[in-house]
Amino acid sequence: MTADTQATDTSDKPDYDSPWKEALERFFPEFLALLFPAIHAEIDWSKGVQFLDKEFQKIVCEAKTTRRYADKLVGVTRRDETPVWVLAHVEVQGDPQSDFAERMFTYNYKIRDAYQVPVASLAVLADTKRSFRPNSYSTALWDCRVQFDFPMVKLLDYATPERWAELEASDNVFALVVMAQIRAKVTDDAETLKRWKFRLMRLMYERGYERTLIEELFRLIDWMIRLPEELEAEFRQELYAYEEQYQMPYVTTVERAGIEKGVQQGEARTILRLLDQKFGPEAVQTHRERIEQAELEQLDTWLGRILSAESPETIFH
Repeated sequence: MTADTQATDTSDKPDYDSPWKEALERFFPEFLALLFPAIHAEIDWSKGVQFLDKEFQKIVCEAKTTRRYADKLVGVTRRDETPVWVLAHVEVQGDPQSDFAERMFTYNYKIRDAYQVPVASLAVLADTKRSFRPNSYSTALWDCRVQFDFPMVKLLDYATPERWAELEASDNVFALVVMAQIRAKVTDDAETLKRWKFRLMRLMYERGYERTLIEELFRLIDWMIRLPEELEAEFRQELYAYEEQYQMPYVTTVERAGIEKGVQQGEARTILRLLDQKFGPEAVQTHRERIEQAELEQLDTWLGRILSAESPETIFH
């Protein structure tokens, strides 16, 4: 494969929503500390966090949204002991959407109306259009006016040499997720993208991360940075050699992540097939995203329930 191979040549379209949802759940404090540090400082992290997927899914259904987005609704506690919810929205698919700000407003007021809790809506824009920077929504009729402002981070701003150097020097693990997303979006040449993927892996080893953390981050980076088959094979061989040089365990990061991911995807497909046979395509559409994002242990539990389930709800709750 030549050096001018394009990253978009791969037959598998990159799935950016899924890794972001997983990254937000696994590294939510780190996400806020890196991209919204002032908000991170206001939260009492000793009180823990609560991921409110069921509550947010209800809001999405009521809003009749047809697209899938990388969203997480999270319950946290402020330092003044006030319980609040944070809606983190990451816009990663396709072109910038003209209705983005209105959708942010809609989700915010629907959550407030349904649950009567303070809600902070945060936007992360991962698109490549520099001028797309929505941070407010307003509408008016005569003397009646609604104004909704929300914090926004544009990942493309971190692609400048100065900001990129900040990411590389950061001890926040979420910086690696951000770097992977940026390179996946702005790099057209697949050979160059392969080098960036290897560089991100090397950074993890150089920082002395524990193996379990390396495997978690690798899974996210591998999900975001998809290479054509030949280049992916070259990348894996280079990573094998690097791990062997530093005397890593026999089963490498790539192998272990690949094995787990393969089993996980297989079980997810099985559950979706059984769900379709037993409850029909509507049930599959309703629960597909949840099934595809579930961990292997959770999939095992659902698989054990599905044959005796009287309704889809009895499988998942």
